[in-house]
Amino acid sequence: MENTGKIFDGYLVLEYRSGNSKALSLLVSRYHLQFCKHAYWYTRNMDSAKDIAQDSWSTIITKISELRDPNKFKSWALRIVTRNSLDHLKRARKNKEAEASNSLPSPELERDDPKNKLKKLYGAISGLPLEQQVVLRLFYLENLSLKEVGEVLQISTGTVKSRLYYAREKLKLILIK
Repeated sequence: MENTGKIFDGYLVLEYRSGNSKALSLLVSRYHLQFCKHAYWYTRNMDSAKDIAQDSWSTIITKISELRDPNKFKSWALRIVTRNSLDHLKRARKNKEAEASNSLPSPELERDDPKNKLKKLYGAISGLPLEQQVVLRLFYLENLSLKEVGEVLQISTGTVKSRLYYAREKLKLILIK
């Protein structure tokens, strides 16, 4: 099933390159919401996420002729969204250091409450280095393979495995406490 989607994406890319603008419309309808959600995961701001997705589409349209394997459109495009999201975060950190400290979790509540466990998990994840957070997100939430995560982040599969391993180990230590 997943392979069929990749082949369809590849077909749409080739059609768009041939001048069929409807093919791009289909790609946008297939992926725009996913790109917004992906950017939102980084920014936690829907307006910023929409802007990042829109900027990413501009880049995608400009560079789609450079895509070597049209069947890898999704991972290639997610790499663009990821890079744009990380760039946005870097700019936001430089401009709004004080704002980041205001978004800390509320005071501790009862430990056994499932909502508190979820908050603790999210807090633990947000305490990981950004490169580990990104790998966790792409692997577990975007359901990309190790190879695809490597392609999105432009790192080796071994590095992806290593970051996943260390992220999981750190989470275990944090969540056991």
